[in-house]
Amino acid sequence: MTRATEAHADLYMQTLHYGYGVFEGIRSYQTANGPRMFKPREHYERLIRSCELMNIPFDYSVDQMIDLTYEVLDLNGFTESYIRPLVMCSPNMSLTSGQRSSFVIAAWEWPAYLGEKLLKLHISSMCRPHPRSIKIDAKACGHYVNSILAATEARNKGYDEALLLDCEGFLGEAPGANLFFEKDGKLFTPGKGHILAGITRTTVMELCEELAIECEEGQFLPADLLNADSAFYCGTGAEIVGIESVNGKQFSKTWSESLGKQLQTAYKLLVREESLESVTA
Repeated sequence: MTRATEAHADLYMQTLHYGYGVFEGIRSYQTANGPRMFKPREHYERLIRSCELMNIPFDYSVDQMIDLTYEVLDLNGFTESYIRPLVMCSPNMSLTSGQRSSFVIAAWEWPAYLGEKLLKLHISSMCRPHPRSIKIDAKACGHYVNSILAATEARNKGYDEALLLDCEGFLGEAPGANLFFEKDGKLFTPGKGHILAGITRTTVMELCEELAIECEEGQFLPADLLNADSAFYCGTGAEIVGIESVNGKQFSKTWSESLGKQLQTAYKLLVREESLESVTA
């Protein structure tokens, strides 16, 4: 295993020139049983699926990648960390499918990506890519240029983060997280098709079932969000973070009283393998 400071990459690799590569984001947490990654199997199954969708050759198994990742954590002495597995394509200047790939696992200590405070969102002037223009279910490197542009636009306007609509004008997602909003004691989230339906998003929906919170997927307009009671983003990097306002319009319900706060508490217990009884009581 090579240290990051000793690693080298070819300047002609397809990933560098065309964004032709795939990656994952995984978190590890300190638990009573030591450092544990949260849902590593689901993440690595998605990594393999991303390779298949993007026609990138890749021959690591899920179990091999999990073992290697724990080795990386152990070598670095990490407990609470963010892990970035990356599949890079070999040198190739032609616009053809990948010929060979390399597998990299980077890890570092990184707090919640969007911080802990409530977010002020800006509805981006850019939309999510059309699902017929890319493999929307692949977590591919080049797709995130769209995310960078939207996030940069929002921050240049004085907001904390962006919200992208889909190409038909319905609510989409954040540059790196999924959206949920609350109305009249029920949660709503944009359906699959135009978004990268995240593993944390699935976890939130599983927690909703456990906590008897009704949650509906579908197509929703910006007006639905603007008239909601509360909202939050979720993702591996962001975890669960509350939203204060959208385009300057604040939500009526305080975060402490929201379903999002209840789910945030449940999520923090779940990833550290602690009991949810205090949440369900």
